[in-house]
Amino acid sequence: MKKILFLLPALSAFLAVAAHAEPTIDLPDQIGTCVFTHVKSVGTRLQEAGGKPVPDSGSAISFVNGGYQVSYAQIPDVDSSQVGDKVMICLASVPANCPVGDNRGKVYTTTNFRTGQSWTLPDSEHDCGGA
Repeated sequence: MKKILFLLPALSAFLAVAAHAEPTIDLPDQIGTCVFTHVKSVGTRLQEAGGKPVPDSGSAISFVNGGYQVSYAQIPDVDSSQVGDKVMICLASVPANCPVGDNRGKVYTTTNFRTGQSWTLPDSEHDCGGA
């Protein structure tokens, strides 16, 4: 518990500095690296023809830098995000043994600076080589 309490001031200071960092145009490409960007859109995983959201179909969020995360479940932390929110996206994992050209299945942890909430989700509904 003492270690956690010791780290809280350092984390708080990092988040204060990071909240003022300029957004980037790229996604992180190495596990453990992070970038800053803004929320482009927040919606549901599925949409009807014409773009109408399908309630309770899961959460989806996209970012100005081209990033995207999706879940089959509704994720309140994602759903409470708003267009324009500054976020930090960190690459958490990359699937192994993917077919050439199939880049799906990367997992990112995102922190929203306005809400202080974080979530970890993949960039697609299926891993590489999947449906």
